[in-house]
Order: sequence, then structure tokens, then C-alpha cells
Amino acid sequence: MSATGFELERAFWARGLRAVAGVDEAGRGAWAGPVVVAVVVLPDVVDLPYRDSKTLTPAMRERLAAHVRASARAWALAEADAREVDALGPLRATHVAAHRAIARLNLVPDAFVTDFLKLHFETGPVPLVAPPRADATSLSVAAASILAKTHRDDCMRAAARTFPAYGFERHKGYGAPAHRAALHAHGPCSLHRRSYRPVAQCAPPLLGGTA
Repeated sequence: MSATGFELERAFWARGLRAVAGVDEAGRGAWAGPVVVAVVVLPDVVDLPYRDSKTLTPAMRERLAAHVRASARAWALAEADAREVDALGPLRATHVAAHRAIARLNLVPDAFVTDFLKLHFETGPVPLVAPPRADATSLSVAAASILAKTHRDDCMRAAARTFPAYGFERHKGYGAPAHRAALHAHGPCSLHRRSYRPVAQCAPPLLGGTA
């Protein structure tokens, strides 16, 4: 079952705001790795198959991510790394990544639908709605959630090749028991968020560079 549809987007379309961007993130709660934000502007097509990435199998996410990239009017991804999360906090780092992604779009959105992410713009107020669980009710946000999740999973699989002791390919940097055990055994690596309590409680050594 796909996300409900374009109800949130249609309210903007009725005002003449046609380029409505869906925004979602992946990785804000993880102990390691980046926060990834995706921004997607979809065409007005009723039968798009997207839904919240958390409800999909990995194979379904990959297939739908390719569909989003092929069918969207515009899409972009951006990251805030672990050091930025530590310096800024997870919410502000997510905002930074969101604005980076928006700046990379090949069009300027007229309005935004986000999953409870209340973005602010230096140019002043921009039309935006940010209801909770928008990834379950908006096709644009669902598409963004799929791109953000698949990109971040790719990042963590690549990280696992550099830091094999942590099992990033399995838990993607989240707080799984195996991740906690690896932290206690090896200490944090340069991809870990030192400001997060489970990471801060683990002593050095630091692997792969400075924090």
C-alpha cells in the first residue's frame, strides 16, 4: 500500500504553488554515520507506488529508489557527518543537511512538505507544512524517505569495509546490542557521534582519525 497520496501537496497546488518538495531524513537517531536528508519534487501522477521506507524490505527500497530517481521532476541528497552532529546537535545538523540538499536541486521549490521538520529560510517564510508521520501520508515525503534511507544504508555498508569491527553493514550505526558490544570492545571510531551517551561512555582508542 502506498502513501495516502498528494493531499498535502494539493493544498499548495490549489494556490498555484506547483513545485512542492517532499523532505525526509534518515539516521538522526543513529550512534554512528551521517544524517542524510533527501528532497524530492514529484510529478502529479496518481499511481506512484511509494510509502514510508521503514515499511519496506531492503529489496523493495532499492527498486523504489531507482523509480524515484527516474520519475521525479527533481531530487537531491545531502549529509551532515558525525562531527557536525556532535557540534550542532542532531536536529540542527538535520536542518543543515536539508538546506544543502535543497540547494542542490535543479529547480527552486515553491513549497515544502516535511516529516515534522520545521525548516527556516534566511530569505524569510516559505510555504511549508510539517505534520508528524508525513512519510505515511505524502507521496513526496515517502519518496524522500526512500532515497534518504537507501543512500544512508549504502554509506554504512561502505563504512563497514573501513571499520569491520563494528558491524555497520548489519545495524547501520543504530543502537543494536552488537553495536554496543563492539563499542565496549574497541572504543569509538571516527564515524561515531561522541556526544551520544552510549558512545561517550566508551573509552578510547579512537580508530581512523581524530574525533
